Amino acid sequence: MWTFFIAIAALITGYFLYGRWMERLFEADPKRQTPAFSKEDGVDFQPMPLWKVFLIEFLNIAGLGPIFGAVLGALYGPMAFLWIVIGCIFMGAVHDYFSGMLSLRMGGASIPEVVGKYLGPAGRQAMRILSLLLLLIVGVAFVAGPADLLTSYTGGGLVYWLYGIFAYYLLATLLPIDKIIGRVYPIFGIVLMIMALGVAGTMLLGEFSGSVQMPELHWRHLSNAHYQPEVHLLFPMLFIVISCGALSGFHSTQAPMMARTLSNEKEGRMAFYGAMIAEGILAMIWAMAAMTYFGDVEGLNREMQIAGHGPAWVVSEICNSWMGKVGGLLALIGVVACPISTGDTAFRSARLILADIFQWDQGAIKNRLMISIPLFLLAFFMSQLDFTTIWKYLGITNQLLAVLVLWTIAVYLQRSEKIHWISSIPATFMSVVCSAYLLGAPLSQGGLGLPANWFYPLSIIFGLALLLIFLYTGRIKAQQQKVYRYKKSLQS
Repeated sequence: MWTFFIAIAALITGYFLYGRWMERLFEADPKRQTPAFSKEDGVDFQPMPLWKVFLIEFLNIAGLGPIFGAVLGALYGPMAFLWIVIGCIFMGAVHDYFSGMLSLRMGGASIPEVVGKYLGPAGRQAMRILSLLLLLIVGVAFVAGPADLLTSYTGGGLVYWLYGIFAYYLLATLLPIDKIIGRVYPIFGIVLMIMALGVAGTMLLGEFSGSVQMPELHWRHLSNAHYQPEVHLLFPMLFIVISCGALSGFHSTQAPMMARTLSNEKEGRMAFYGAMIAEGILAMIWAMAAMTYFGDVEGLNREMQIAGHGPAWVVSEICNSWMGKVGGLLALIGVVACPISTGDTAFRSARLILADIFQWDQGAIKNRLMISIPLFLLAFFMSQLDFTTIWKYLGITNQLLAVLVLWTIAVYLQRSEKIHWISSIPATFMSVVCSAYLLGAPLSQGGLGLPANWFYPLSIIFGLALLLIFLYTGRIKAQQQKVYRYKKSLQS
């Protein structure tokens, strides 16, 4: 129980202390006009109340990510708690805040354009490819998943549900952001919070009454508790499995969408840093609940790794058992509505990225249709394929995006002569994580399957090499700027 309280307190404290420091470091200016006003078009650029922006951003970046990811991450044991807290405060929330704020300063530009400004044309093209690939995978997966669930609940035809969800996605992608997303998503965001608070409250009451025992983080737990540790390596796989709730590159594709709706820059801390902290709390609740409900980590592994139950079953079992019919209804909304909400914002973000690439104004409906129709035709084609092969690359693609954005933030801070270590250290760490995954993960999970005595040192060398290149190029750039300023002073 004390581990849970300390973790929640740390996340909240991180928002008020580290989040405020990020705001001062960025020098957020409430007097600077935001793109919601300077580019207002009644479709994507328009001011919205902060509470609504926060809830939409929270739902966009959350959905089922911090629930399913936390449940799967709990299989590794209490080490998941450390990653959620440390990752969320010092990596994920920093990543999300600067993604949104740099986009806002660039007039609401999509994240590939932000990356391109600081990492150059190669970084821009890599980000365009990775982000569009990720958004398509997320969008298509969150068509098929809810359609399967709705078919099982209603007995209806799968094809009809697929058509219905695709039709909704098209509407949500085309219509102005305040028509569907601005009206419905805050409600679903509140439902997601109520579900998490209900689970947390029931769990704590059970702890106080003695009916359940919440696990505590102890030095003995700093190891891999997974049922198959030789396949599911603690490092790097824990840092790939738990992305939403700790650090997720997908969030950087969503932040610019809400950066176009902020009324002033001071709202960014709550909208971006605060939404990520809220997601971290959500992930912490579900990681703790998954371990607690089944008695311990071994019990959770028995149900998921031996009995073969998935995270959706775990969520449904916990909600129905702990909260009865209300919990069952919340679970149904969570596993159906939340992925749908993530899917349609994925497609909307893809439309905005493509619009930035081709420099097509999105005020006219015909321009939105010119991008959306080919996008949805491609997505529908992908939904007919065996998605298992593509899906296994989702996690690593997601974190590769995060690496690019963290290095982008580091370059921005370096050029601004600010403390770049708050991003360059996380960027180095995640570079090691991603390279370790690509080199060491089994072939069945998208890696090369190299032995540990190879992939560990190689990934560390790769991460440190990137850091040295970053420091060296930054030093050269600083010297060039000094020479430029000196010549300019002589001219004046």
